[in-house]
Amino acid sequence: MSQYLAFDLGASNGRCILGRFDGSRLELEVMHRFENYPVELHGHWFWDILKLYENIKTGLLRARREAPGGFAGFGLDTWGCDFALLDKAGKLAANPYCYRDPHTRGIYTEAFARVPKEEIFRQTGLQFMEPNSLFHLLALHIHDDPVLRIAATYLQIPDLLHYWLTGVIGCEYTDASTSQMLDAHSRDWAWPLIRGMGLPEQIFPPIIPTASILGPLRPALADELRLGKTPLIASATHDTASAVVATPTAGGRFGYLSSGTWGLLGTEIDAPLITPACLQYNFTNEGGAFNKIRLLRNIVNLWFVQECQRQWSLEDEQLSWDDLIGLASAAPAFTSLIDPNALEFLAPGNMPARIQAYCQRTGQPAPEDKGSLLRCVLESLAFEYRHTLEQLNEVTGEPLEAMHIIGGGSRNRLLNQFAADAMGIPVIAGPAEATAIGNILTQMVATGELASLEEARALVRASFETETFLPAPPAHAGWDAVYPRYLRLL
Repeated sequence: MSQYLAFDLGASNGRCILGRFDGSRLELEVMHRFENYPVELHGHWFWDILKLYENIKTGLLRARREAPGGFAGFGLDTWGCDFALLDKAGKLAANPYCYRDPHTRGIYTEAFARVPKEEIFRQTGLQFMEPNSLFHLLALHIHDDPVLRIAATYLQIPDLLHYWLTGVIGCEYTDASTSQMLDAHSRDWAWPLIRGMGLPEQIFPPIIPTASILGPLRPALADELRLGKTPLIASATHDTASAVVATPTAGGRFGYLSSGTWGLLGTEIDAPLITPACLQYNFTNEGGAFNKIRLLRNIVNLWFVQECQRQWSLEDEQLSWDDLIGLASAAPAFTSLIDPNALEFLAPGNMPARIQAYCQRTGQPAPEDKGSLLRCVLESLAFEYRHTLEQLNEVTGEPLEAMHIIGGGSRNRLLNQFAADAMGIPVIAGPAEATAIGNILTQMVATGELASLEEARALVRASFETETFLPAPPAHAGWDAVYPRYLRLL
């Protein structure tokens, strides 16, 4: 039996997950779980990156104690966009900004004056979002931030952790592709764009191919953790790229929704699709594992539920996710709707009050109780899934036959059924731990234990259960009737 470790670091929590492979099935066990949340200081939001690093070490120690026998490899994945800067001595220049930080607000005007929007898209194929790395780095440049003045090396968040663990410097392909600074065709940095923005070219390190074996831990760290020559593998380090690897499809025209804090809805293609329609609809061509492209759009997703739950906990009301879904299920349907991607919902804060204010501003009843508020969120998300699916079908010219909902959000059975009813196609939910599974599968291909993406997905189907949600015709007709009201909000 072989063992692998996956560190799945999300925007709200992180886990160290052990994967055991017996030759026919993969089993998972959580070794360590911890919270992750941005820290506000002087009006800006930062990641506590040292805490993340310390939790990785804790996970490695626990795994070594609780899963004897050694590991064939370990790898990590994180959210995209965010980055860190090192000085010339290789030290962290400052805590990394969180992508929700407001210092990029309104930056499009300056960015497009330097390089036209169409040219940025032509080079990168990426959707336009203010949280993208390009705009955060440009904000530092425009404001003459001293951190950028002393910067010698640019690293995405997983690459910084790779560096601290092994000493290897480079940017793994899938996560680098979320920066909006990678050329979609050459898979190298988009040098004309970087020069056009006035950014320092010398700080960008080489691109590391997905499924590269980076090597063992630094000697001092290996001695401290007593892990010997266990290799760190550059898996698909963007969490969505890992999750898509674990989509349990056997073929056909499938879509995926990697459902968590963000919802990333798209399909898998073999080459970038950079067309006027993709630009118009703000689709993105992000790098996937095994020479695939993830054509998708980001949707602000279960962030709403997380922030509502956090706000209510501050008010001394402790409600579990099951409690929240039960309240939403009992609430009346289609009372009020929101645009999930409205900028006012992006930053942390009092989310229930923001949702109520949005509904009042748009001439709708403000949800007065928790169930109505949560139902407003879930129904709005399902409508946004439908809206994105319709545009995705248009730009590819090939309608999708089914939607795989993967990741933690696949446990939300109410939202799964809403999604099926709104989109009018079957929804296959699971596996919930798709990101960690895809991380481990990519490592297994790197070590030669699996031969291909197809073999990896066959292992997912053999190892993990899924649940299918079919659109109910009467319910779908009800969603059809309300959908124009949702579109008027966009």
